[in-house]
Amino acid sequence: MVDGTSEDRNQHHDEQDGGEKRETAHAKSASKRDLAARLEKAEKEAAENYDRYLRAVAELENYKKRSVREKADTIRYGTENLLRDILPLMDSIDRAMVHACNSDDFEAFRKGLDMLRQQLISCLAKHGVEQIEAVGKEFDPNFHEAMMQVEGEKERHNTVAEEFETGYLLNGRLLRPSKVSVLKHTDTEKL
Repeated sequence: MVDGTSEDRNQHHDEQDGGEKRETAHAKSASKRDLAARLEKAEKEAAENYDRYLRAVAELENYKKRSVREKADTIRYGTENLLRDILPLMDSIDRAMVHACNSDDFEAFRKGLDMLRQQLISCLAKHGVEQIEAVGKEFDPNFHEAMMQVEGEKERHNTVAEEFETGYLLNGRLLRPSKVSVLKHTDTEKL
C-alpha cells in the first residue's frame, strides 16, 4: 500500500505537472500571438509614420521651391507698381515736348515742367519716398552730405545754407542724403 500510495502521489503529481505544462504551452502560444499582433501593429504604425515623414519632406521641398520662385518674382516684378505709376508721367513729358516744339510761350512751358515735377513727387510719395527738408535746418550727417562750408552768423552756425541736391527717404530709411553747404561761424574778433 505504501507503494500504491506513493504511485498515486506520483501519478497525481504527473497529472498536475502535465496540466501546468499545458497551461504554460497555452500561455506561451497566447503570448506569441499577442507579440505577433503587437509587432504587426507597430510595423503598421511605423509604415504610416514613414509615409507621413516622406510627405512632410516633399511638402518642405515644394515650399522651398515655391519660396525661391516667389522671391525671384518679387525681385523681377517688385517695381511693377512704381513703373505703372511713372508711365503717365512719361506720357505727360511727351506731350510737353510736343507742345514746347510748337510754342514760343516760355511761361506755359515752365508751368508744364512744374506740373510734371508735382506729378513725379506725388508718384514717389505714393510709394513711400519723401524729400528731406534741408535749407534752414541744423546740419545732420545722417541726412545731409556737406559739400562745402560758408561763413555765416554765429546764431546760424552749423545750419544748412543751400541745397545742391535734394535728399530722399524711402519709408523713413535714407535713400540719398541731401548735398548741402553748411554755415560756419568764424570768429572775426581777435585780440
